[in-house]
Amino acid sequence: MKLGQKKPLRSRGQRMAALVSSTLALAKARPLGAIAASGLILMVLVALLADVVATHDPLQQTVRILEPPSAGHFFGTDDLGRDVFSRVVHGARATLFVGFLSLGLATASGVAIGTVSAYRGGTFDLLVQRFVDVFLGFPFLVAALIVVVALGPSSISAALAIALALAPQIARLSRAAVLSTKEEGYVEAARASGAGPARIIWRHLLPNSFPPILAQITGYLGTAVVAKTALSFLRLGVPPPDPSWGRMLQEGVQQYFEVAPWAIMFPGLALAITVLSAALLGDQLRNLVWAKENAHPKVKVESGTLTLGSQGMEPRD
Repeated sequence: MKLGQKKPLRSRGQRMAALVSSTLALAKARPLGAIAASGLILMVLVALLADVVATHDPLQQTVRILEPPSAGHFFGTDDLGRDVFSRVVHGARATLFVGFLSLGLATASGVAIGTVSAYRGGTFDLLVQRFVDVFLGFPFLVAALIVVVALGPSSISAALAIALALAPQIARLSRAAVLSTKEEGYVEAARASGAGPARIIWRHLLPNSFPPILAQITGYLGTAVVAKTALSFLRLGVPPPDPSWGRMLQEGVQQYFEVAPWAIMFPGLALAITVLSAALLGDQLRNLVWAKENAHPKVKVESGTLTLGSQGMEPRD
């Protein structure tokens, strides 16, 4: 292609084929990450399509009490004759809803606090970090319990409680990522050109510091799901009779663990798959980000020439 000649635009089909090809290549290079992503995607699809996947009404009570797994009830029934498979499927919706909502709220608030704190620096950064240290001093589950008890048991209060407990950790992580990025050459050039703080943060700091943050918070999804399950186990989550994994485990352990272990085994297995998939995916994403960072070493601005930063991304106007 000659200098100055525009690159021909690709059709939607070509872009889709390129995306599929790159995804398959990445899955082949990192099979463990592909397995973890598949497990997490499967659980999300089950949660979204719970009404289609479930074979029975999860709230319907029958006389077929504590029946073992069979063709009519894939995971057996509980002490009220309710289908365990359908309750696990609908429990996935409640658990993942709280998990993703709390993680989204914690990420938005934590990244905002950490980024602004790192960019401003000085006394402002010192005060914000001492405030963050106060929240980090509380054990994760204890902080979530305090908020849920204050607000009352519900899915929204559980999500707010978990988000409040996660936000300080993400804020500290975001601050560290921005501190290593804000002294890059392209940031200095943007500041010298007269760009304001908001533009520098939005156009330069966030795009270049967010990949390692995203890799880390992916693993936090498992933490949020475990916290949601723990709150439901303590009867501080979704109120009955709506199904949730934590309440299913709590009812099974207290009432019929020895006579109907399947009522505990299957929600526990669903929880294990979700948490393990999130943890493995986060670990693989961290390795991928680390490899890309080492493939693009940091460079400085020399002789008035602006070069690439640590993430291998070109500076933005």
